[in-house]
Amino acid sequence: MTKPRIDYKAQALKRRNRFAYTTGVLGIIFITFFYYFYQVFFTPNVETKGRPTYVLVRRGQTSKAVLDSIDKTGVIVDRLSMYFVARLMKYDKLVKPGRYELKDGYTNRQLISDLRAGRQSPLKLTFQNIRLRQELARKLSTAIDTRPGQFDSLLSSPTYTKSLGFDTTNIMTMFIPNTYELYWNSSADNLMQRMKKEYEKFWTPARDAKRKKFDLTRAQVSTLASIVEAEQQQHADERPRVAGVYLNRLKRGMKLQADPTVVYANNDFTIKRVLNVHLQKDSPYNTYKYAGLPPGPINLPSIASIDAVLNPEEHNYLYFCAKEDFSGYHAFATNEAGHLVNARRYQAALSRAGIMK
Repeated sequence: MTKPRIDYKAQALKRRNRFAYTTGVLGIIFITFFYYFYQVFFTPNVETKGRPTYVLVRRGQTSKAVLDSIDKTGVIVDRLSMYFVARLMKYDKLVKPGRYELKDGYTNRQLISDLRAGRQSPLKLTFQNIRLRQELARKLSTAIDTRPGQFDSLLSSPTYTKSLGFDTTNIMTMFIPNTYELYWNSSADNLMQRMKKEYEKFWTPARDAKRKKFDLTRAQVSTLASIVEAEQQQHADERPRVAGVYLNRLKRGMKLQADPTVVYANNDFTIKRVLNVHLQKDSPYNTYKYAGLPPGPINLPSIASIDAVLNPEEHNYLYFCAKEDFSGYHAFATNEAGHLVNARRYQAALSRAGIMK
């Protein structure tokens, strides 16, 4: 009996075919995986449509909580791919607090890389129209991850304010109104220290030399500037003249008799006209009762008002009142008689206009 003939060529062909098939299948799987890998890592997955979008990562937050908050912004195209890449990049091990911008056109890799590295987007903090310590504390707390009470406790602490070179009545003069860039996860103390540095930068040797000519401390300059700003809020060009009036009164030992300080002393900012009842308020801020400057500012004066005090108009005026044309400017006088004439003109203009002030 003869053995069956083995077709080695056919077997070899089958093996080659199986190998080619297996290789092809593996190639397709590899290409598919590589394509998906490329897609989830390198295809843009953030679409903000031009709307600035940010996510706040708080201390102690989990990676899932962060990703969930990002997803809720509605700017992620493929949420599952974002979670997948975050897991592959082990974001759960490197969650860093801060304020991050979800940039239009960002890929998952770029987004998670920023979060892992703590590459935050700075925010801008601007002070304006602030009168009271509590208002300042609230404003500061909106800029960073800190409660208003933390700032208020620092601002009202004799020990802490002394460490910065101030006291609780003049600590607000350390805050020079401007626009500052800072990071949302800064601590309250870090922000206070930053403001101290900005304060020192503001008080250049040239500014210090000018204040010394008037025998005023930095805090006193800011305090007087706060009164000047309250008196002339509309026209900054008149502030040097107003500053000159108050400096003249200080030089002569006259009471400042500034209405805005009486409003502040009464802690009633709805007062439109200062009456005799308001003048009776016993407060060191009432400059009708007490000579000299009040112990601290009645608002955060602008740089323009501070510079108006440092560069006052030289004149002999001692009085001023609103002009009768309602322009927002003032009529100035060198003596009380002239001041009364100006005041009567203004009162007459009010009566003609039917305005009860």
